[in-house]
Amino acid sequence: MRREAGSPASRRESLAFLARFGVLLVLFYVAIALRPVDAAVVVPFTAAIARVSGAVLNALGEPAAVAGTEIRSPAFAVQIENGCNGLETVLLFGAAVLAFPAPWKRRLAGLVLGFAAIELVNLLRVVSLFWIGVHRPALFSASHTVLWQSLVVLFGVLLFLSWAARARPAGLPAERRP
Repeated sequence: MRREAGSPASRRESLAFLARFGVLLVLFYVAIALRPVDAAVVVPFTAAIARVSGAVLNALGEPAAVAGTEIRSPAFAVQIENGCNGLETVLLFGAAVLAFPAPWKRRLAGLVLGFAAIELVNLLRVVSLFWIGVHRPALFSASHTVLWQSLVVLFGVLLFLSWAARARPAGLPAERRP
């Protein structure tokens, strides 16, 4: 038995999703804001992004040195900060996936694949922004704050919508979903 869109049961299910999503999002953001988590997880993760980005830039012929979370060349330097490491979009996506009424196996697969996809897009973001900073510095600020921030978040939202459309088994009543 499927629930009709707009029915009271459908509205309750939607509100329950939004409540779970909101709680998870707050918990995730509080967790990464804690100093011990930032020092032990976020900063090393961000430094890893810088190292991978530097390796990609060097492989593409763009000389870049990496120190911690900074990527530097003779012409340009950029520090990868929180908000530029893709974690905010990963947390947004992760909260939505975990809150969604789908089997746990599909949620876990969605988390793993979504994390990888979002970080791949973020890698493209960091590499392209560094290239823009070196070769078209006048475009860096707009590319960083307007274009890429919007694209990464939009990608995360579209990725969730695509995953959610496939995650819930067709025809399975809401009461029987694990």
